[in-house]
Amino acid sequence: MYKRIRKQIDGILKSEQEPRGRCSGFEHVPEFEPHRHIRLLTFNIQVGINTTSYRHYVTRSWQHVLPHRNRIENLDRIARLVSNYDVVALQECDGGSLRSGFINQVQYLAEAAGIPYWYQQLNRNMGQIAQHSNGLLSRFRPLDVTEHRLPGLIPGRGAIIARYGAKEDPLVLVLMHLSLSKAAQQRQLGYIREQIADYQHVVLMGDMNAHAEQLLTRTPLKETDLIPLPETAHSFPSWRPEKALDHILVSPSLEIRRSEVVSYPVSDHLPIAMDVALPKGYLETF
Repeated sequence: MYKRIRKQIDGILKSEQEPRGRCSGFEHVPEFEPHRHIRLLTFNIQVGINTTSYRHYVTRSWQHVLPHRNRIENLDRIARLVSNYDVVALQECDGGSLRSGFINQVQYLAEAAGIPYWYQQLNRNMGQIAQHSNGLLSRFRPLDVTEHRLPGLIPGRGAIIARYGAKEDPLVLVLMHLSLSKAAQQRQLGYIREQIADYQHVVLMGDMNAHAEQLLTRTPLKETDLIPLPETAHSFPSWRPEKALDHILVSPSLEIRRSEVVSYPVSDHLPIAMDVALPKGYLETF
């Protein structure tokens, strides 16, 4: 038993020295198309666990540590959904540990959905036990992708920033998973506010663990003019949605063609979808 425990500890220590994130690379990823609408989706997938009642947080809690034979089937269901979108923000993914059968779930979903570009951000590295991650899936080639550690008393929250279009005036997508603590959210959104301050066309996507009214009136986002979904866009819990915790917030320069909570209960959160169009004439002057 000692040797097994020692081996697990050595694996965790070794993994801490490895790169935090992984990506597919830009090969075979189409260039950004400036004159079309973009289909966006944000989804907290709860590491592929199918939760349909509060009691499952107890009876299925072991699936956060150990593999389960139905997890791949659930990931395939998620892949069928995300295949309909251009850019997808994923939260609560596993980057390849025991509980996921050592499968990088971001990569798996990208390949299963036929989406050419993926980026996995490793936020909390527990070696072979768990690889807590965010993910980006994209049909278009971004200008660049950067990952950011979000401030907080307990480390392990992060954001991915992907820029598209023209360097002079990019479309900026920020994919995030915020802490539960309101104090931590203040610090984290203050950091995000600094990152987007110089951009005109911005989209914030992810599990923000707060309602839009709270985000846009009582946090540093009140200094922005971001547009939220309707207050009725409840995404949690998936079996009886009562709280709007998942959001896509956009700049006024982006035309919202359609937005919805997608009725697709394969996690404890429902996904949020939005179609946006770039400003008329965008990129024509560059």
